[in-house]
Amino acid sequence: MLKALWHIIRRELRTFSKRPIFLVIMIVAPLGFLWMFTSLMQSGLPTKLPAALVDEDDTHVTRQLTRILGTMEETRFVMQTPSFTEARQAMQRGEVYAIFRIPKGTTEAVLTQRQPVISFYTNDTYYIAASLLMKDMRKMSEMAGLAMTRETMRARGFTDDAIMGTIQPIVVESHPIGNPHLNYSVVLSNLIVPGLLMLVIMLTTSYALGMEWKRGRQLKLYNMAGRRTWVAVIGKLLPQTMLYTIIFWLIDLVFYSYLQFPCACGVSRMMLWGLLAVLASQGFGLLMFEAFPGQMRMAMSACSLLGVMQFSLAGFSFPVSAMDEPFQWLSNIFPLHHYFLIYVNQALNGYDISYVWPHVIALVVLILLPAVFTFRLTNAFLNIEYEP
Repeated sequence: MLKALWHIIRRELRTFSKRPIFLVIMIVAPLGFLWMFTSLMQSGLPTKLPAALVDEDDTHVTRQLTRILGTMEETRFVMQTPSFTEARQAMQRGEVYAIFRIPKGTTEAVLTQRQPVISFYTNDTYYIAASLLMKDMRKMSEMAGLAMTRETMRARGFTDDAIMGTIQPIVVESHPIGNPHLNYSVVLSNLIVPGLLMLVIMLTTSYALGMEWKRGRQLKLYNMAGRRTWVAVIGKLLPQTMLYTIIFWLIDLVFYSYLQFPCACGVSRMMLWGLLAVLASQGFGLLMFEAFPGQMRMAMSACSLLGVMQFSLAGFSFPVSAMDEPFQWLSNIFPLHHYFLIYVNQALNGYDISYVWPHVIALVVLILLPAVFTFRLTNAFLNIEYEP
């Protein structure tokens, strides 16, 4: 049995050497994903997003307010104009994502105890940029109101200590847990890069098995394995398992050692979860091939469709608990969903391992589930020919 397994592994390694494009997909593509996403979100959070400031009042108070607004980290006023029409046209051209407007008479209205209206506009066609600017603009509006109140109280002779005690009686402290630097890359890169790697694993698993039928060598492989289906499958997939595990571990080292992403559980434990994710992804790809035995194109199409769907149902872009119940059940078949919950609980929150056992078991089930349908592969080895 071990001799047969070794012969199949050597046969698979020879196949790699004859098909370099296969190695490019297995190695270059995942490393390209890693480089692209870590470079794309290198700053962690988009900063200095272009916005327009419309100051129709143009007084010393609004000019001082403008200087304060210009210090906001995520906002950069690339246009300052007294004309709202000009700012609106810039937004329509895509030059700015938001407009902050101070109408004429704002300072006078505040000093005479009337209620002025400060407005801001965001272009939600660009959702991420608009959401970040909306947060800054809302904060700016609150600061503007406080600045106006401060000027009024100063005019009445109040001291700065008395003013601050009135306009900000309670100081609010913010403590982001798990991602204290509010780094988008901590969440997105840690899920998109492994998710794309899992998708590649699913596809190459179905492709590697399907090529045996496409070339008419499935019976030879079956006989080489001593007519044991599980020996043929393990020998065929083991070199991929080792290669993908090394790549996954390299990704973990880049994230947690080089980029210093939060990892409360330690890098070694994340490597363990990475190994489970690789095996579960191979199990998923094998399961799709068993659903369409001998039909490489159908199996790869199923892996592509469901592999892309797992990004939507994993839970990091939209909470699974808020989805309709059928989609909540469907999310449990995807390895990325379970890896995401393990990552959040272990790396970000540092919870005890008992909190993630259901998801660890789910990954193990995905690894072992294809064994239940081994009879379909056995039948395919013996009776099914490739259908072009």
